[in-house]
Amino acid sequence: MKKLLGILCFALLGHLALSTPVWAIMAEPAPDFDNPRQIVVSLNEKDETRVNAVLNNVMNIHKAYGADHVKLAVVAYGPGIWSILGDSPVRARIESMLVYDIEFIACGNTLDSIHKTREDTIDGVGWTQTGLVEIVERRLSGWVDIKP
Repeated sequence: MKKLLGILCFALLGHLALSTPVWAIMAEPAPDFDNPRQIVVSLNEKDETRVNAVLNNVMNIHKAYGADHVKLAVVAYGPGIWSILGDSPVRARIESMLVYDIEFIACGNTLDSIHKTREDTIDGVGWTQTGLVEIVERRLSGWVDIKP
């Protein structure tokens, strides 16, 4: 009988652990609609496999927090700029992520250095003159910056 009771208690605890909202393990204050997590992600790699890994990470963050509890911005600079150009092999992925209000920002200095303009980027991609400064300023404004 004790063994059966122990198994039932273990099963109940397992169920509770699996059904506990993710917010129960989040830092305080927990993110909500009015105070979402703000995360800026660096994208400075050209290798398509690595770019897809970064985009996977961004989508995983989006799914974990939920659309109403996170603001995500991806800043493309250096070699990463190719991913947000109109002829990018990951264009369809970026366009689908833009639909989820994931912000993509092109570095103007990098565009200048490769003789491209804002018009050469995917529709919906934002622009800043200096990508790294964008990341620094967002960090100083309370955003968490990551480079996956």
